[in-house]
Amino acid sequence: MVASPAGAPPRGLPSFSSLETVLASAIRGKPDVIRFALVCLVARGHLLIEDVPGVGKTTLAQALARAIDCRFHRLQFTSDMLPSDVLGVTIYNLQTEAFEFKPGPIFTNFLLADEINRTTPKTQSALLEAMNESQVTIDGHPHSLPRPFMVIATQNPVEHHGTYPLPESQLDRFFMRLRIGYPDRASEREIVRQSGAALPEAPSSGLAAEDILRVQDAAHGVLVEDALVDYILAVVDETRHHESLALGVSPRGAQALYRAVQALALIDGRDYATPDDVKRLAVPVFAHRVVINTRNSLADRRGDAGERIIEQILTQVEVPL
Repeated sequence: MVASPAGAPPRGLPSFSSLETVLASAIRGKPDVIRFALVCLVARGHLLIEDVPGVGKTTLAQALARAIDCRFHRLQFTSDMLPSDVLGVTIYNLQTEAFEFKPGPIFTNFLLADEINRTTPKTQSALLEAMNESQVTIDGHPHSLPRPFMVIATQNPVEHHGTYPLPESQLDRFFMRLRIGYPDRASEREIVRQSGAALPEAPSSGLAAEDILRVQDAAHGVLVEDALVDYILAVVDETRHHESLALGVSPRGAQALYRAVQALALIDGRDYATPDDVKRLAVPVFAHRVVINTRNSLADRRGDAGERIIEQILTQVEVPL
């Protein structure tokens, strides 16, 4: 599957073509991965990038965050990290004789949570409120996060020593999971030739926070016909009754796919969604939300079984005309 160039944006909205060009210079030969990452951004979602080491997970996250004129923090998650290292802490100021809140690195527009499964469940759960409500509560006081706000997390699926797998409730907060995969021969040749050169400064796409917010708001206006909503719900229902799945897609997952098709249509320059949008996005939006039956082999439960099952369901559900 090859992604088409970004279409002309609706009047008054910025084009994402420059942003795609910037990301393509960082991640060679992966136009679909880039397009889906932008869908996640426009839909106000959070992105989990899961793949083997060395294929560009952190590079994609950094490029996406740095290409937009927004605040960016990177956190390398480790087993000794505490929730306060992410959220911030309240301290007593002797001079003012009052407690003051010192914001943590989560108070940013883009938070890169590198190797998120290397920290403890207690610290992982510190992200739940932020990802779901765009705020954090410290000592009973809510603190709003900057807008836009996006968590981009990475993890290596093949490394299990010293890791804490994300529970289903946390996985469900991630709007989309992407796998980058190995590059093709031509793209890898370019990567190898550039390996000895100094890393250039990440170029800017010319987009700022205000541009992203306007596009995010505009995505809600993309038309999704009732027949297409029924198509989405039919796919969701099949996941809940599939013999190989112990847990199907939640209502939050159905909402995510609805928002995803709106975002993809807007990026493509359309004011309406199509069944093809659903087919393209169902796997990255749904696969990490389903749980494989325990009777399946351990290799299948940890591998690509969820993706294969979603693809199978898409071939079985009738597509609206």
